[in-house]
Amino acid sequence: MCIAFSGIFYRYAEVSPSTGVVFRCLFGLPVLIAVAVIEQRRYGPLPTATIRLAAIAGVFFAGDLLFWHHAIEAVGAGLATVLGNLQVLVVGFVAWAVFRERPSRSILAALPVVVVGVALISGAVGSGAYGAAPALGVVLGLATAFCYAGYLLVIRRGGRDLRRPAGPVAIATASTAAVAVLVGFVGGDLNLAPALPSLAWLAVLGLTSQSAGYLLISLSLPRLPAVVTSMILLAQPVASVILAMVLLGESPSPTQLAGVALVVGGIAIATLPGRGRAAVTPRRSPAAGS
Repeated sequence: MCIAFSGIFYRYAEVSPSTGVVFRCLFGLPVLIAVAVIEQRRYGPLPTATIRLAAIAGVFFAGDLLFWHHAIEAVGAGLATVLGNLQVLVVGFVAWAVFRERPSRSILAALPVVVVGVALISGAVGSGAYGAAPALGVVLGLATAFCYAGYLLVIRRGGRDLRRPAGPVAIATASTAAVAVLVGFVGGDLNLAPALPSLAWLAVLGLTSQSAGYLLISLSLPRLPAVVTSMILLAQPVASVILAMVLLGESPSPTQLAGVALVVGGIAIATLPGRGRAAVTPRRSPAAGS
């Protein structure tokens, strides 16, 4: 639920994409740093390679959040969050292309289902699609998924020690903030002095999604069967769509909602354990753009 509300809190903050990324990271960092210090005292400092990879992962995560914030402007918080969850499939295919890890048959089976769902969300089929620019929103949502896939692949290669998840995430979060500052200055949309109500919502976003959400999921993954975590995390994009409709007044068309059902169903096909799976299926992770 921490992650499901992230798009809502960003909308409530009423800030630019770069401003939202910078301040959610700054507000989330103190909690992550505090937990990382405890981890270091118990288990020692992080390896240099882990620190380097976490910093690189932060660059991808900055792209993830920036594209996601722009997607929210184009197609709404609910639909943008559903599209960001396509990272589950993207991770499988990127790992195939880069690391020669063949994706499972379940991912290959999910692909056509998801493609149809994305087409419906884009407004290419039917009329009355919600969003200022739903087709652009789909493109930005796919960019979100690709960037988050890069984040996951990089940070997992450097953060295989499940005893201390906060350290690499804290480093990646600091890197994300630095990249967002640079992008905001170049793009001209960075506001370093948002109004107090905006800061309050960004603080809630940083403390819930940026720190608590990730840490809670990282702690639960090793302790629960894969099928349980997959089902719980699949509830997140659905909850985001419902919350956006109730709290933000978003009104996706029936065709777009059918697309949401297909995308979430495709993700379920790709992630829920089953027989006959091939070499690699990506572990379910916190949603992209969260």
